[in-house]
Amino acid sequence: MTNFIPIFPLALVVYPGEELKLHIFEPRYKQLIADCHESKKPFGIPSVIQNQVAEMGTLVEIIEIVKKYDNGELDIRTKGTRVFKVLEMIPTIPDKGYSGAIVSYPQNEYIGNRDLMEIVVGAMKELHKMLNLVKQFKASGDSLCSYDIAHHAGMSLDEEYEMLGLMKELQRQEYLRRHLKKVLPVVAEMESLKEKVKLNGHFRNLGGFEFNFGDSAT
Repeated sequence: MTNFIPIFPLALVVYPGEELKLHIFEPRYKQLIADCHESKKPFGIPSVIQNQVAEMGTLVEIIEIVKKYDNGELDIRTKGTRVFKVLEMIPTIPDKGYSGAIVSYPQNEYIGNRDLMEIVVGAMKELHKMLNLVKQFKASGDSLCSYDIAHHAGMSLDEEYEMLGLMKELQRQEYLRRHLKKVLPVVAEMESLKEKVKLNGHFRNLGGFEFNFGDSAT
């Protein structure tokens, strides 16, 4: 299936099911939101990676216009619905300030492995404990999927985008597991270094080394 959608490129990754709050201030995007809200149609957020509009993005629907400012700016709530792939960019649309794209929707598989997910969540909680963070997820237990926790795993924008391109839940779970396996030792070492720095200049309560010379010959 392919269709045309208005697009709002942003330097972030939106995942299906994710709620995203946006402040709209540019005239072209105020027009886009007004058009989509009036027609009750979604728009696309393709990720901007390294100052380039990438080919993958997420279709989002407008849940609510939270606030309208006197200057026409808007606060809105949106929700990601499905991943798309850009087939063709449409830079200009007649009588519109915003751009569009012809997109397709890759088949996305949501069935993962519960045991693997428990490993991923456990590793992520360990990471948060090291960083003294408390995170709340929109889902819990068996209902958690990779999209629910991806933004909490400490990935870079490039890594989050790479995961967006994985169309099987099992692949996404494994991607998160490998990422956390790689990053946990690094964070642990950083925490150890922080403790060493804290000790510098403080009085230390350390036991001396005991030499064991054995029995002396007589």
